Amino acid sequence: MLSWQRTAFHFQPQKNWMNDPNGPVFYKGWYHLFYQYNPNGAIWGDIVWGHAVSKDLIHWYHLPLAMVADQWYDIMGVWTGSATILSDGKLMMLYTGSTNESVQVQNLAYPADPSDPLLIKWVKYPGNPVLVPPPGIGAKDFRDPTTAWLTSEGKWRIAIGSRINRTGITFVYDTKDFINYELLRGVLHGVPNTGMWECVDFYPVSTTGEHGLDTSHNGPGVKHVVKASMDDDRHDYYAIGTYHEKNVTWVPDNPEIDVGIGIRYDYGLFYASKTFYDQNKKRRVLWGWIGESDSEIADVKKGWASLQGIPRTVALDTKTGSNLLQWPVEEVDSLRLTSKEFEKIELKPGSVMPLDVGSATQLDIVAEFELDKAALEKTAESNVEFSCSSSEGSAERGALGPFGLLVLADDSLSEQTPVYFYIAKGKDGSLKTYFCTDQSRSSEANDVNKSKYGSFVPVLEGEKFSMRVLVDHSIVEGFAQGGRTTITSRVYPTKAIYGAARVFLFNNATGASVTSSLKAWQMNSAFIRPYPDDDDERHSGTEPTHEVRGSKTKYLGNLLTSSLLFLNARNNFL
Repeated sequence: MLSWQRTAFHFQPQKNWMNDPNGPVFYKGWYHLFYQYNPNGAIWGDIVWGHAVSKDLIHWYHLPLAMVADQWYDIMGVWTGSATILSDGKLMMLYTGSTNESVQVQNLAYPADPSDPLLIKWVKYPGNPVLVPPPGIGAKDFRDPTTAWLTSEGKWRIAIGSRINRTGITFVYDTKDFINYELLRGVLHGVPNTGMWECVDFYPVSTTGEHGLDTSHNGPGVKHVVKASMDDDRHDYYAIGTYHEKNVTWVPDNPEIDVGIGIRYDYGLFYASKTFYDQNKKRRVLWGWIGESDSEIADVKKGWASLQGIPRTVALDTKTGSNLLQWPVEEVDSLRLTSKEFEKIELKPGSVMPLDVGSATQLDIVAEFELDKAALEKTAESNVEFSCSSSEGSAERGALGPFGLLVLADDSLSEQTPVYFYIAKGKDGSLKTYFCTDQSRSSEANDVNKSKYGSFVPVLEGEKFSMRVLVDHSIVEGFAQGGRTTITSRVYPTKAIYGAARVFLFNNATGASVTSSLKAWQMNSAFIRPYPDDDDERHSGTEPTHEVRGSKTKYLGNLLTSSLLFLNARNNFL
């Protein structure tokens, strides 16, 4: 059972604890992911930077640790940081270190060999730390520098999360060389009663298209996103607004859905996220840490804890103007194998229908639902408020819901994880749609979280109710209405594993039939393995075509050899 929980196409180390994604960047042809890592066990502690590289954000090579806790200014932990590519192509990495006195300070590091596309070795600036907490700020309330953006004056600007009493804030600094900094007056933004802001992110989004924008982009046709991870409730909130460079402020479009009190990236288990601009494909990509929701005892027994969510593209939803659209990067589609398609399946009120999709532990499901229009019109209006988290989950029957999918279910439905819509009809006749995931019956184990997650999702006139669900053993990721609302769950079934896992359609509404069409793909496993050393190469049965000189060239040659082996194996499998 514990072995089954390990994912097949999500990034995670071979063993031990992982948390925040750090400094994601595309550099000299490679995607780099650094991450918070405990090399000594499956619980948080002894934090250093793990490192992996990929050509496509799906298949990864583990590389040696990038930075370890070996200086007085980071001896208690090499914490979260961000990468910035300068105008001349140089790479700077700012990160938070926890000092020998547990003070949070900001430090600079850079590649030992900028010509190395794998960025294997890093140098810490000898004059670290480059920033210490400002006067009046707590020693443990100053962390997680953002990617820098270039101002019109040619200076680089960064933001750092903090708090003043119960108000979460972002300090702003200007620098010309990443060594000397000027603390600017005021704050970029702050929201009362939200507590400490960590892992702050700040980036532009286009109002005219879905393409991503470089972090320094500003001007017409641009909005800016402020995102912060709330240390108090461990959720990631964002808001869309206007950035004023001259007075160094950001103003939300709608103060009622400001950072920390409004919209979240994800309504499940998703935290400490970080975006980067992928100049390779002109997109903004979001990484998020997906923790465990079982017991620490179980994590120690299985020898690992946490994974990274599927990387997502992020763009402004130009139809609503208030939401971001998050969607799995297109490379995920390359893992799709055989598929089953189901057209216009009618689900009467109270019905459940099994779907023959084959093995159901690695799936990509795209589904659409339509409600009976006559039932919609006949349904009585109500002023009862609905909440995914405080409801009875998929067992709570209303006139217009719930309806959706049951994934990781066994034949008897004693274990199931519903991903579904629930529609409420207001007193004015308007419809309000909720997207939810119900973990209450996800496992018969008693040491796992069984919360119900979800939130409101805008459904515009003429749109069908649509969802995409990725299932990968112990993680279920749901994307509603093109990614306006997302939910990530960690589930730990005891019966619905291996060949016993099933998928069902269901409609638990009392007053409306639902018609559904969907397509489900089996998903291949990603190629995630350590970088092959010489022994691996010898055991693979391949011989180098020429003598390789120099460690860097050897790294690249071995990577190419292993990639070809993987592609050959995958083609044979297909």
